[in-house]
Amino acid sequence: MNDLASHDRAELERLEASLWRAETRFDPAWMEQVLAEDFLEIGRSGRVYTRAEILGLPRAPLPVRLPLPDLTIRRLAPEVAQVLYTSVVETDAGPAYGRRSSLWIRRGRRWVLCFHQGTPFQP
Repeated sequence: MNDLASHDRAELERLEASLWRAETRFDPAWMEQVLAEDFLEIGRSGRVYTRAEILGLPRAPLPVRLPLPDLTIRRLAPEVAQVLYTSVVETDAGPAYGRRSSLWIRRGRRWVLCFHQGTPFQP
């Protein structure tokens, strides 16, 4: 499979990081454009979230380490990419680490997020 164009890589990196920034994560209009209609997430806890549940989450602090560590992007099909990275979220009990995987599909001229999963781990 051919590598993604550099502008697609940059856009996917920007989009993924934007999901960890309060000004975009809690902007309903922005999130409605970014999340695919059939979006599904399996969180670090194992809980499954639908698009409607993610859109309905209350505003909360997002104390994540940016830029996202270990970020890599793999092209899976002509219009499908997987973004993999480590999340480091600061909590009262110390950092919480997660291995993250997001599947993005290009629809027309933009990328939309169709699936995300977080799996906890200890380094």
